[in-house]
Amino acid sequence: MKKLAIVVATLFILVGCGSTQEQPSEAAGGASPEVAAAIKEAEEAIKKSASIGGQWRDAGKILKKAKAAAAKGDNKTALKQAKMAKFEGDMGYEQAKGQEKAGPWLF
Repeated sequence: MKKLAIVVATLFILVGCGSTQEQPSEAAGGASPEVAAAIKEAEEAIKKSASIGGQWRDAGKILKKAKAAAAKGDNKTALKQAKMAKFEGDMGYEQAKGQEKAGPWLF
């Protein structure tokens, strides 16, 4: 009976150790494909807003933080920052387009 308990305990340990694997992107300190795509989208949105003079002040800073977090392997922070940078790029473009033909409204 003792031998059976030892065999069962050993099997549980072996199965448990075999099923816990780290994800390679986080273990290697690299960005996940989702983060890389989000950073690329943010870069494109910022370039688009800058092309018509509507880039918001902090968009570039936020993108830089996203890239730094991705380089460290902090995918959660990198994704959050990349989404914020994309938002600022998109909104800067929308704002510039909306105010493109703005003029004085009282005169």
